[in-house]
Amino acid sequence: MGNSCCCFCICIEQASIGILERWGRFERLAEPGFHLLNPLAGQWVAGILSTRIASLDVRIETKTKDNVFVQLVCSIQYRVVKENADDAFYELQNPKEQIQAYVFDVVRALVPRMTLDELFEQKGEVAKAVLEELEKVMREYGYSIEHMLMVDIIPDASVRKAMNEINAAQRLQLANVYKGEAEKVLQVKRAEAEAEAKYLGGVGVARQRQAITDGLRENILNFSGKVEGTSSKEVMDLIMITQYFDTIKDLGNSSKNTTVFIPHGPGHVRDIGDQIRNGLMEASSAQLNAE
Repeated sequence: MGNSCCCFCICIEQASIGILERWGRFERLAEPGFHLLNPLAGQWVAGILSTRIASLDVRIETKTKDNVFVQLVCSIQYRVVKENADDAFYELQNPKEQIQAYVFDVVRALVPRMTLDELFEQKGEVAKAVLEELEKVMREYGYSIEHMLMVDIIPDASVRKAMNEINAAQRLQLANVYKGEAEKVLQVKRAEAEAEAKYLGGVGVARQRQAITDGLRENILNFSGKVEGTSSKEVMDLIMITQYFDTIKDLGNSSKNTTVFIPHGPGHVRDIGDQIRNGLMEASSAQLNAE
């Protein structure tokens, strides 16, 4: 590795920069590649710095404006500025501690001004403020801050549990409101349907009775006109007897009905007709008295 001139060679890897000194004093930066040094002239390699992006995770515990203790996990990506590598090598003994100290200082100055909810909403603003402060300070020491990420915000376990319970209670309350509205709509629709059904049922009964009345009137008029000497009362009795026997026939033909004993003599039929007429007359009289 040496020769007759007492020289030796070094090879600087890619994405690295070498710091060359002569008799203990900084001389120049060594770019990646092959270099010859003369140790008799006091040249030697003081150190090699990587220019790759490095990552530093910082965990900070602080308090918010509403007195909630939280832990913030920040990730800082930084690198050595190639042109100022000598400053990075000579000015700072431990750059990671320096970066961590500035992160602590900025975060603990900003977070106590925010509530926990504001911190979650504005964590990007906190990261931006830390990035600006670090970039301004570390640039003087030959370091460039590439990115600043607020990776996580971790409140105390009891606070997280309380927040989850509040969220669950709010969602349950909203669900009950929607459920109540749905039941209200269902009951209203059910009442409207029932009212409509009753109305239509009443209309059907009224039309049925009207049809029966019209049919009876037409039958009475036809019978009275074709059979001389018959009165409306006699025709009505005949119709009632016919309906009476039709009813008995229906009861006998239907298997779902139980046995019913009904007086079926002609005299009983007349009694039934008299009872119906008397009931109609009494109802009409009661209605007239009420008016």
